[in-house]
Amino acid sequence: MKWTRTIVFSAAAVAIGAAVYMGLQPQPLEIEVAAVKRGPMRVTIEEEGKTRLRDRYVVSAPVAGRLQRVPWKVGDAISAGQVVTSLIPTPLDFVDARRRSEAGARMQSAAAARDSAEARLRATQEQLKSASAESAYWKQQLAREEDLLKAGDLQASRVDRTRTELRRADATRTAAEEAVTGARFEVDRARADIEAVKASVSDPEPRRSEIVEVKSPVSGRVLKVVRDSEGVVAPGTSIVEIGNTRAIEVEVELLSADAVRVGPGTPVELTRWGGDFPLKARIRQVEPTGYTKISALGVEEQRVRVIAGIVSPEEQWQRLGEGYRVEASFILWEGEGVLQVPASALFRLGEGWAVFAVDGGFARRRAVQVAHRNGLVAEIAGGLREGEQVIPHPDDAVKDGQAVRLRLESGK
Repeated sequence: MKWTRTIVFSAAAVAIGAAVYMGLQPQPLEIEVAAVKRGPMRVTIEEEGKTRLRDRYVVSAPVAGRLQRVPWKVGDAISAGQVVTSLIPTPLDFVDARRRSEAGARMQSAAAARDSAEARLRATQEQLKSASAESAYWKQQLAREEDLLKAGDLQASRVDRTRTELRRADATRTAAEEAVTGARFEVDRARADIEAVKASVSDPEPRRSEIVEVKSPVSGRVLKVVRDSEGVVAPGTSIVEIGNTRAIEVEVELLSADAVRVGPGTPVELTRWGGDFPLKARIRQVEPTGYTKISALGVEEQRVRVIAGIVSPEEQWQRLGEGYRVEASFILWEGEGVLQVPASALFRLGEGWAVFAVDGGFARRRAVQVAHRNGLVAEIAGGLREGEQVIPHPDDAVKDGQAVRLRLESGK
């Protein structure tokens, strides 16, 4: 009995000592982990934008006279050369030396406007030739690449890029055709101004039957009716605004620090525009001047306008109009099969980056090389292997060599 009590007391003392020892040992830190994996990655700049028409045409009165009532309403479709309205020229009350001098000055001004319009017409015709040549080139290139694709000598992604370039070239050609049409209209209007001034000087008593028809320079829709009532108007008075609603582009105001990272040709993805799928676009122009804008928080920001042309097929976005809101993602870089970790797992280590990797139940600080970051994930160029686990959002309690264990979800 004596020996039995001794053995029992000794065992109890050992158990108590072991419990005290284990209680004094540091407990493993409960953590969450994220896997190092491969997948697609994209670095973007995201900003709100709005649609706008590529070209707007303001139809104005070519001469002074009595304007007839304008029958058009906003949204009406109109064809190139269709009569917008008409006006009856107002004669000179009397033609004295001063009036003749004024008429001569107007004649010179109209002649200068005609010469300028003809110069613009020649320039736009050259642009049209260049755009037509580029479109023809991409058509031929697409035909050759489709043959190579069928033979298995070319990747499908290359053919897709060529199709995109063809759509961009076709859009540029269409814009050039509209510009040529508008330039011809300007030439005709300037010539009409000259003839009107000549007639007012040579015949101070105008014939009431001479009615000037004001015609639309392009096909499109009426965007705004500036003046619809009958009345006397001066030369140059705006009557209606017309635009081609199929020639839509996107205007985005980027921070100047972001604008220097993009350029013409940068791909853009348009989302939250009302459709179930994103639209593809490409930057057409980055304006060379910035401006100051006050943000919603009252902070002064330097902004730059960036213009992107939509390259997705027109039937996908034909319901878009001018001034519609979109969200634009400017794609700076993208890749497939990129080794990546959550950006929250990174922390500074000297001049570089490091993570805490889980190895055998312990947290090990590991220096890594970071290539690209997009705010959510980071590309790892060295220091980690696929399948390893890292600790996202490491706090001050995580140390190199710290024992860790996976935090279980509640109820499990």
